[in-house]
This record gives sequence, C-alpha cells and structure tokens, in this order.
Amino acid sequence: MKVLLVNGSPNKEGCTYTALTEVAGALESAGVSTEIFQLGAEPIEGCRDCSYCRKMKTCVIEDKVNEFAALASGVDGLVFGSPVHFAAASGSITSFMDRLFFSCGMRIFAGKPGAVVVSCRRGGSTAALDQLNKYLSISQMPIVSSQYWNMIHGITPDEVLQDSEGVQIMRTLGKNMAWLLHCLQAGANAGIEPPEKERRIFTNFIR
Repeated sequence: MKVLLVNGSPNKEGCTYTALTEVAGALESAGVSTEIFQLGAEPIEGCRDCSYCRKMKTCVIEDKVNEFAALASGVDGLVFGSPVHFAAASGSITSFMDRLFFSCGMRIFAGKPGAVVVSCRRGGSTAALDQLNKYLSISQMPIVSSQYWNMIHGITPDEVLQDSEGVQIMRTLGKNMAWLLHCLQAGANAGIEPPEKERRIFTNFIR
C-alpha cells in the first residue's frame, strides 16, 4: 500500500513539509509506503474551463497536474497539505486542486481515503481545511480525521516541531489512515465489493 502526500507550499522543506513528514512517518511505521509530491514555486495556471478534459480525460495544460494524476492513479490514499494564506489554502494548491479534481476527480479518487492538513502562523486554519476538504467530499473519498482538526502552527519548521499537540495530530492522522487502508484491504480480501454506482443525476435551480 502507498500514500501520496502533496506539499502545496512553495517552500520545499518548510512548515507544510514538516507536517507532512510527521504524517508520513506514522504511515511508514504502520507498513504503508509514502511519497511527498512537491508543487514547487513555479506558477500553476488556473482552470481554463475549456472542457478538454471531459473528452481526453487529462488536462490540456501540461504541468504538475497531469504529472500528479498519473502517480495518483496507482496509490491507495492521498494527503493534501497547504500553508494558510489569508485564511485560505495557497494559490498554487487551489489552482492545482481545481484542475486536478475537475479533470479526473471521481474517476481516479473515488473510494480512496484522503486527508488534508494545513500549516499556519496563527489563524485561518479551519477555513482552509474546509476549503480543501470539499474537493475530497465531492469525489466520494472517505475523509480521514485525527483527534482534532488537521492543523499545525509555527512560522519555521523548528517552531512547527514545538507545537506538540499539532505534531501529535499529524501522527494520529497517519495512524488513522493506515488503519483505514488496512481495513479496506481486509474487506477486499473478504470479497466485499465497493457500492454500485448509480447514473449521475444533474439538476439546477432554473425551472
């Protein structure tokens, strides 16, 4: 089993990365392999609403989104991490998630456990968590939680590691995800099939 973790910060080994390594360490201790995917500091273009992905099953823009989608199709769980900017997720991960989930959301992610974590100096963490969790919930992903909201505080990696409660939250999140992955594997081995998918119904409020 493998979990792919996304560092949505432009800082390669900053606070968000530090939080994700705590999650990854707990997963590894439970026998689940991990990989951290770095978005980096290069700009990530927003969705063009061109509908190319509806026909081709991939985004028309060749960048980190398609690279990640290719990796994500072969893993068992996902964790998306972001710093908090103005009480919201970073601009990079917002554009990344918009395009990723629009181009291949349920097709790749449905049924795979997912989680989000945020790193902040002080406030805005719950708003950012709410924003990112919506991508998972609309794609039929079981959302993995911890003993508290998945947040950690500090403005340097050293400060993050001093947030003992935040570090424990990250460890607990990793343990909970590993437990759920093992449960899903046991269920599959016992012959339990995923829910049968219904044909999607689309409605709007114009009558």
